[in-house]
Amino acid sequence: MQVTETLKDGLKRGYTITLTAAELETKVNEKLVEAQPEIEMKGFRKGKVPMALLRKQYGQRLMGEAMQDAIDGAMKDHFEATGDRPAMQPKVEMQDGETWKEGEDVVVAMSYDALPEIPDLDTSTVTLERLVVKADEASVTEALENLAKSSQDYEPRKKTSAAKDGDQVVIDFLGKVDGEPFEGGAAEDYPLVLGSGSFIPGFEEQLIGVKTGEEKNVTVTFPAEYGAAHLAGKDAVFECKIKEVKSPKAAEINDELAKKFGADDLDALKAQISERLESEYKGAARAVLKRALLDQLDGLVTFDLPAALVEAEAGQIAHQLWHEENPEVHDHNHGHVEVTDEHKSLAVRRVRLGLLLAEIGRKQKIEVTDAEMTQAVLAQARQYPGQERAFFEFVQKNAQVQQQLRAPIFEDKVVDFIVAGATVTDKEIGKDDLQKAIEALDEI
Repeated sequence: MQVTETLKDGLKRGYTITLTAAELETKVNEKLVEAQPEIEMKGFRKGKVPMALLRKQYGQRLMGEAMQDAIDGAMKDHFEATGDRPAMQPKVEMQDGETWKEGEDVVVAMSYDALPEIPDLDTSTVTLERLVVKADEASVTEALENLAKSSQDYEPRKKTSAAKDGDQVVIDFLGKVDGEPFEGGAAEDYPLVLGSGSFIPGFEEQLIGVKTGEEKNVTVTFPAEYGAAHLAGKDAVFECKIKEVKSPKAAEINDELAKKFGADDLDALKAQISERLESEYKGAARAVLKRALLDQLDGLVTFDLPAALVEAEAGQIAHQLWHEENPEVHDHNHGHVEVTDEHKSLAVRRVRLGLLLAEIGRKQKIEVTDAEMTQAVLAQARQYPGQERAFFEFVQKNAQVQQQLRAPIFEDKVVDFIVAGATVTDKEIGKDDLQKAIEALDEI
């Protein structure tokens, strides 16, 4: 086996791997000897099939396996000897593959971009400002009022009162298309909140102004994309009888409200709200801190980047942004997406920071524990109520999904390590300033 360097230009590497015919023959014979004891063939006892017959029956398949094993072994030895770490899966092509004949040497071309040498980061040179927001009385009161509103009830209005946006109307209705009732188009004593958007567009607006005891025909057109194909795009008339008009009444902010939300009393509920708000503020402040850290790291450490990795990342960014602009397209059956300079610039940043954080994590032996992965899977599984077990099994069988769940946990742990060694000063601000800081993240 011979490995010959053909290219060394920056991070680009090229080699030829030559496997002689004699070496290939030896490996095929080794595989035949290894397989012989387990092979049965008509006319022969198990393990007693002649080697010549085995070669005739299995030689071609084993030759391919032997070739692949030898090349994989040569690549493994090469990376161990050189210390190179490929940025992506190496490209491997068999030279003269179409004309190669048994008995000839096998020559394979291997090329890849090597990962660069990444200089150590002195975390003490990193300076950060951590935003601190306390839950003030006004914020707690606002949250309480929202809870009261979410727990609101409805009380009857005067029979002469006209329904307004936000009111609840209790109705009987019968829907007809072309004069004929349709399945699912009727109900009695249905409580509909006007402005809730729970009915077909245009339906609720036509009930504004109705009074208890009135009857009204509501004319609407089902959306073209409506779920029931036999109704999509059709005009319909709903005969409505208004049985009652009710106005919203927010729940009172007292101990009874607190008990509805699992607290012993109002003071306990306020304490829970304060704790929750400060936890939310802390999470938002961390996002601002992390962005500031990444911005700083982007300028602190420089090194060559694997061109193939940047190119792949730019392509992925271009496709992601294209799909965000075209949400109606859910597959990849679309035309070519042009990669712009902006995409390339963003890719350079992402690759540089990704490699830097990965290297810091590798050198510091930072790992994602089984418990942390389990928590991440549990969090994702909650999005599929009733199918949690199936989701767990799906994750167990899908290495790519596991990596998608592991990557952000790993990144956060590396960020925590850097922040722990950095110079960090706390700055207390109000929630409005924190909100502005968060909004600024989306503008960058």
